[in-house]
Amino acid sequence: MKPLSNFYAVLNEPEGLRYHGGAVCYAVLGYCLGLAGLFSGNWIINIFAVLLLGHAMTIAAYLIHECGHNLVFRSVRHNAMLGRALTWLAGASYGTYEDIRYKHFRHHVDVDDVVWFDYERFFEEHPLILRVTRGLEWFYIPAHDLIMHFIMVFTSFIIPQRRNQRRRNVAVILVRGSLFLALCWFFPKAAVLYVLAYLLMMTILRFMDSVQHDYPYNLTLFEFGKPPRKGDYAWEQEHTFSNPQSFRYEVPNWLTLNFGYHNAHHADMKVPWYRLPAKHRELFGDDPERVIPLSAQLKIFHKQRVRRITGNHEGDVPSGHDFLVAARAAQVYGGNAASFLTSF
Repeated sequence: MKPLSNFYAVLNEPEGLRYHGGAVCYAVLGYCLGLAGLFSGNWIINIFAVLLLGHAMTIAAYLIHECGHNLVFRSVRHNAMLGRALTWLAGASYGTYEDIRYKHFRHHVDVDDVVWFDYERFFEEHPLILRVTRGLEWFYIPAHDLIMHFIMVFTSFIIPQRRNQRRRNVAVILVRGSLFLALCWFFPKAAVLYVLAYLLMMTILRFMDSVQHDYPYNLTLFEFGKPPRKGDYAWEQEHTFSNPQSFRYEVPNWLTLNFGYHNAHHADMKVPWYRLPAKHRELFGDDPERVIPLSAQLKIFHKQRVRRITGNHEGDVPSGHDFLVAARAAQVYGGNAASFLTSF
């Protein structure tokens, strides 16, 4: 019993062994089994393998978020060790775990969408890329996210403030790049299926993020002035929205580690994923009007898949409580290409 008690001692709370432990096991085993299934000659196995691999990477991504908030282990060091390992599963290891964590905490502390990359300006200066992006997005291909992923891969070559990471960035590119090229050469079908699984993860992450806040981005990631809304809890809650997969049943929300209970997460960042539904009920009771139903989320995602690429905060756009009402009626654009994995 002593080794088990020692293990409990390093966890943030005892329940984490069941919930965080189960999620980590699922992410690792799902990744391994899903990857193995890509090499099968049976297309039914291939389809299930893509779904399993894509979802395992998604869970790995949400566990990085848990580690970033130090919710798995008591110590920052242990959370960082697990978070760094999980970035390899989620394909986010080109930059650093610390950069992911820093940007996400700026999002919480500044009460803002703090970024470096001005994609509105980028698309304005590159109209051909915008047209291609719109065309691909019409076919549900997350082209906007692929641009963000390209920046993430070559982060030290594109972002001036990350030049000191070039040696590490090149090493990761060589490792992951050579493995993927070998996969393309020897098992091209498996390589295509891996890409599909990764696109699935991208789609899930941006689907969840798209309606969780209604404020535009600000280019302040590498600026250190006092943010105007720092610590404004009332404003933060007014402009944060919850989009669970199911409000009536809890288990479906485990598909995204309860990330849809976003008001609860912003109300208390120290609450782990498995206690977010209870925190939501503590804040808002069982009022279904306080969440955006899945049916509305799907309609927004489908109807606005091209429109939301640029200018989704321009014009007479509802905000605050009006945004929640409009979102419940599927009458907002939603954001695009947002993910805590992209640290810029």
